[in-house]
Amino acid sequence: MARPKAKRVVIIALDGISVPGFITAKTPNLDELLSEGALSVTTRVVMPSVTLPNWTSHLTGSSPEQHGVVNNDWEIDKEHFPAVVTDNQGYYPSVFQILKEEIPICKTAFYYNWMNLLYPYNKRYLDEINYLEEDAYIPNYEKAFNFIIDNRDFPTLVFLYSVHTDHAGHAFQWMSPEYIRSIEEADVEIGKFIEKMKTEGLYKDTHFFFLSDHGGINYGHGRMSEDEMIVPWGITGPSIRKGFKLAEPNNTVNTAATILYLFKVKKPLPWTGEVPFSIFK
Repeated sequence: MARPKAKRVVIIALDGISVPGFITAKTPNLDELLSEGALSVTTRVVMPSVTLPNWTSHLTGSSPEQHGVVNNDWEIDKEHFPAVVTDNQGYYPSVFQILKEEIPICKTAFYYNWMNLLYPYNKRYLDEINYLEEDAYIPNYEKAFNFIIDNRDFPTLVFLYSVHTDHAGHAFQWMSPEYIRSIEEADVEIGKFIEKMKTEGLYKDTHFFFLSDHGGINYGHGRMSEDEMIVPWGITGPSIRKGFKLAEPNNTVNTAATILYLFKVKKPLPWTGEVPFSIFK
């Protein structure tokens, strides 16, 4: 199983993407990207099926009983269920922290448009952070691309997120025309981003993840229906099997463990996530 050390990893993160929504939406750019790698449409999320616990699980390789983020209201200075281990500022170890500690030249970036999303992570391990208000997300695609260009000679991890898809579900219902349209609009921007990566010669040596945190039903989520608890999870890049449908059990906690594996970094003891090894050639 040959696996060259990753040069860069880009996480394309859309909030609230259910499997039915992902399948129904016309997403030619995501479809083309993911056809180059491995895709799961049976990935479980952690409970509860809400935003902050699951993105924290994606980026810390752990379930809420480990990282302590059990709801969307978590803040470092609020009373909360304690994490099993923290740094000296009270933060559970994230993938950004581990990479910075093990590969000091690694460059990290975090682009987002939901304020609470950044709270579980120690900002000292992030080289660039950009927040956009009112569901804006397109400028972050440009910023992320420029960050990658500026750091093309360094190992790089970029988290590129938007919440607008989740908000469309809450406002209009999951599977409504407006919700589906929000996914399709994001796909257009993803396509532009990927095309620029190709033009700059950055595509072939980049690992891309496509991730979500939960699905939804009617106007919400947080319960245990399959439409809320199961999401798409995809990865492409060097050493990843092409056109592969991931059948083995997978969970949001596996994302960060897989990223560390790509960078040939050992995962920390408190993490519970595992690498779905069948994705590799």
